[in-house]
Amino acid sequence: MEIVKELTKAEEQIMKVLWHLKKGSIKEVADQMVEPKPAYNTVATVLKVLKTKGFVAYEVDGSAFAYFPLVAERDYRHFAFDKVLSSYFNNSYQSLLSFLAEEKNIDPQAQENLMRLAEKLKDK
Repeated sequence: MEIVKELTKAEEQIMKVLWHLKKGSIKEVADQMVEPKPAYNTVATVLKVLKTKGFVAYEVDGSAFAYFPLVAERDYRHFAFDKVLSSYFNNSYQSLLSFLAEEKNIDPQAQENLMRLAEKLKDK
């Protein structure tokens, strides 16, 4: 996996739309955004920034640009998870699981499943 940079909230929202669409024009991306939808020019600007950051590329499709992701959603998800794990849980899966069990009121069966998964992670 290549080095991934952190996205702003606006960039992440647009990437989520592009990951879903696979490829889309500025208008298609803007149309898929959740309310309140950003302006067309805002989407265009954010897509240009994402291109500069290496997250998207485009091809000419008639008179429009068709943008597509260069960074896979799974790769960004790994990056974001690792950042949360290191920033808030000191890279400790046990701390993360304790937080989930205590703060998020996870039922005992789910806690047991999480502990099994944590044991598998420790073995890797």
